[in-house]
Amino acid sequence: MMDDLRIDLIDSAASTPGEPAPQPRDTRRQFLGQTLAVGGATIFAGGVFVAALPRLAVSAPSPAQDAEILNFALLLEYIESAFFTEASVKGNLSGELLEFADVVRGHERAHVAFLRGALGNKARKQPKLEFGDATREPGAFTAAAVALEDLAVSAYNGQAGNLTKGTLEAAAKIVSVEARHAGWIRAIAGKNPAPAATEEPLTAKQVTAAVAKTGWVKTS
Repeated sequence: MMDDLRIDLIDSAASTPGEPAPQPRDTRRQFLGQTLAVGGATIFAGGVFVAALPRLAVSAPSPAQDAEILNFALLLEYIESAFFTEASVKGNLSGELLEFADVVRGHERAHVAFLRGALGNKARKQPKLEFGDATREPGAFTAAAVALEDLAVSAYNGQAGNLTKGTLEAAAKIVSVEARHAGWIRAIAGKNPAPAATEEPLTAKQVTAAVAKTGWVKTS
């Protein structure tokens, strides 16, 4: 059962950066290589987010590495949970778009609770987040939600090979739901819900760069 997962944590601060991964498809390169355009405005970041993510190891799967990766995932889930909660409560959304935000915020909150429970007192704290117009205007919200859900799926997939078997099984239960979110919001946006037969993973470095460009994560 996913809820039964608990990780035996040890200090993993000595992890080394970088990990091998297949090259992303063109759409992923475009997403990572450019600043994220939301609602017609391009958001720039100062790079402060880079230091907030762990530098994941490339060693054999272990409980310590599991903890590092789950803290990486927890930061993404914090962002998703806050993003969809703010849009659901404060956004000018209606119809299926509002339904999507309401449903997904519940899922993302559950993901946060699960990861925090698995990590125990080693769970990272939620950062200060500011989403600007991305949660207030329907068009901006839709564009950001598509990018965010696609990113979450690729981020989880990118770490699958670095997890121990039990943690991988639990993470798979989250990423499958994230993929459903991605398909749903793509359909709402009039995009192909499944544009390719396979999903290419992203490395932690690529995910870090993509989120940094949103400027949503603040250091103070």
